Amino acid sequence: MMAMLSYRRRSTPQLQAARLGLVFLLVAAGGAMADPLRVMTVTATPQSLAQTQSLTGELVARDTVTAAFSAGGRIAEVLVQTGDKVDQGAVLARIEQVQQQQALRAAQAGLNSATASQTKARDDAARLDTLLERGAATRSARDAAADVLRAADAQVAQAQAELDLATKALADTELLAPSAATVTDRVAEPGQVIGAGQSVMELALGDRFDAIFAVPESVLTGAINTPSVTVAPLARPTQSVVGIVREISPIVDPTQGTVKVTVSLEAPPPGLSYGDAVRGSITEMSRELIVLPWTAMSVDKSHPAVWVVNPEDNSVSLQTVSVLRYESERFLLADGLAPGSVVVTDGAQLLYPGRIVEPLTDEAGDVE
Repeated sequence: MMAMLSYRRRSTPQLQAARLGLVFLLVAAGGAMADPLRVMTVTATPQSLAQTQSLTGELVARDTVTAAFSAGGRIAEVLVQTGDKVDQGAVLARIEQVQQQQALRAAQAGLNSATASQTKARDDAARLDTLLERGAATRSARDAAADVLRAADAQVAQAQAELDLATKALADTELLAPSAATVTDRVAEPGQVIGAGQSVMELALGDRFDAIFAVPESVLTGAINTPSVTVAPLARPTQSVVGIVREISPIVDPTQGTVKVTVSLEAPPPGLSYGDAVRGSITEMSRELIVLPWTAMSVDKSHPAVWVVNPEDNSVSLQTVSVLRYESERFLLADGLAPGSVVVTDGAQLLYPGRIVEPLTDEAGDVE
């Protein structure tokens, strides 16, 4: 009795393996003899896809100038606001003029005094010339009068130069528009003390526009085949204009990892001006790729795979694929599937290798 029990324990694993193999054979035979399983399929056809990328940017003036006083001082008034359009020569701002006005009056007084001295010296020289001709004056007296006249002329020239400098200094207290422009930024305010050359405001010259975008560096590492960009207001995407990429900065922003891209525009989108936000979009056609609906996705040992139907006997096999990109309700293949292959879309959860199926065309599964 003990020997029989020992024999049964030793033979139990062998019997279990035999039974398991028998089960597999029966399942395979049953699958081969079972009715074909109706599944929805789609034919893998390469197609060229349009890929659109969009970023938000800002409208700026192509030609700008910084307006600044040539001399320092305290700002008395700023006469324009951001967005104002000004004509050439228009006064934009003024600094306090007290010192310049006093210097101008002093220079004018100095010129008047020098002119009076010059007039007296000229009269004296003319009088001595006449007396010398009559023999009533000496030559040395006439020469001394001529020296006094030359000194008076020099004083007048110096006084005139000082008056010109004082006049220019007073004129420099007013900041004038160099040409017809639009005020894009007002930096300084009344009461602020500024230095010579310090920015007071930014001006946009002319009517040419650019759109500035901060583009991720990774986007620019790939090939960009189109230089044109569609630019539109954020709230009105249909009112767009076409711009051309004019400049790509060679410097990468170290904090954001972006590159400054400048797009030139002939005219801004309707209703927009400097500083407004816009959306720029580019559309590129990709190389021909096989696109499948998401229902065709399966897995084989943690790798993406699809069920492919053998056209000779309608048996299925699991084929590993390489996915390029996942999108909404579809995925794009980079490799692993030959064009023309019939792929199961619905019913894959009931399949196993060698299962016979009845393919049905999945017209709804065609991905546009």
